[in-house]
This record gives sequence, C-alpha cells and structure tokens, in this order.
Amino acid sequence: MKILVLNCGSSSLKFQLIDMENEKRLIKGNFERIGGMKTTLKLNVNGEKKEILHIARDYDEAINFILEVFKSPEYKVIDSLEEISGVGHRIVHGGEMFHESVLITDEVIDEIEKCIALAPLHNPAGVAGIKAAKKALPNVPMVAVFDTAFHQTMPPKAYIYQIPYRYYTSYKIRKYGFHGTSHRYVANRVSELIGKPEEELKIINCHLGQGSSICAIDGGKSIDTSMGLTPLSRNSNGYKKW
Repeated sequence: MKILVLNCGSSSLKFQLIDMENEKRLIKGNFERIGGMKTTLKLNVNGEKKEILHIARDYDEAINFILEVFKSPEYKVIDSLEEISGVGHRIVHGGEMFHESVLITDEVIDEIEKCIALAPLHNPAGVAGIKAAKKALPNVPMVAVFDTAFHQTMPPKAYIYQIPYRYYTSYKIRKYGFHGTSHRYVANRVSELIGKPEEELKIINCHLGQGSSICAIDGGKSIDTSMGLTPLSRNSNGYKKW
C-alpha cells in the first residue's frame, strides 16, 4: 500500500510518497513559489537530489505534475496512479470541530473552509490541495490530519483567555495550539522507548524547528501548550496542577 502525503502552504506544496508495506519513503519533494513564474520542484528520490524548473500556476497544475513525475521512467517511482491507495492532507486549523483525523467528505471540506478566518494563509491552500487531489485521484480515499486536533483535549481553564468571555462565544477567540501531529508522535515514541503505556505518563514535549512549541501531555492527552490563537501567540494563563 502506497500513501501520498501532501502539505499545502500559502505558495508551496510539500509531499512524500510512502510504501507502507516496508515503511520506505519512495520520494519526497517541495514545490516552491506556486503561482509565480519561477516555480521550482525540488526532489529527493533514490537518495539523489534533483531540481526541476516547472511553472505551476495553481495546486491543480502542481499536483498533476508531481503525479507525472511519479510515473516518469526517469525516476521509476510507480508504474500507475492506481498504486496510490490513499492521500493524507496536513491541514493547519480544524477549529473546535475536529478532534482527530477524518476521512474527507464534502461536509469536511465545508467545515475546513469555515476555519479560514482562523488560518487565512494556510487553510485556503489546504482546501485547494484537497480539491486538486480529488480531481487528479477521484477514486482514492483522502484523510485530513489537523495540527490543532491533538490539543482539543485541553480543559477550558487552559484554552480560555483571561479576556471578556463574549470574545470566545462570539468569535471563537481561544487557545487552539499547533504542532499537534508532532506532539502526538513524540509522546507515542517516548512511551515506546521507555516501555510504559502513555496512560501512565506525564510528558513535557518540546517541538523545536522553524517554529517551536511546548506541550504538557497527561495520559496521552494534551492538557496545555504554549501556542495560542495562532502559532505566534502565547498564553499567560499557566496550568497550575496536573
């Protein structure tokens, strides 16, 4: 089974094709400056790095091109698009609607679009990527994976800001948290490496990269995190007691 993973940014498209039977990455790449006149596709395939100049005016053209690259005799990644069994889409913001990854339906797309006000740069690109992938691979099941979903287990005292409550009820201004996919994975790996079930652990996760965040995890569930309404905001509430 081969899974295509897509991460659509405001003007970029990161992707990987993974063979799940042997957990091997077949190809990874990054389409940069989508919509511009100098669109670049950077590839890492069979241990070799390649760079292709190819104009992609939108996500439809970008996704169609990478699928052609997959089938290209030059790279020999797959023989047919029928080998792709599923597509995973990384979506930045799921608001309060999504507490876990979900199979994408028209209703799911509508709900992601409702969260555009919370992530105006990223969610439109995520929706565009979903729609483009559905056109290119109409019979392949697709799943949305949300950066915010893991943090939906936070209690109100962690996610409600110390501002008038009407801003939450009327405008959904609250702490959402991000890097959820990373924090979920790291907590799971900690459990595996020390040989204890997640339910018995209290963990402080540090996600360090181009963006950084800290997450308090109790029994496998996020109970507080350093990112707030946006990845750039911080919360001063503090979580006094686990």
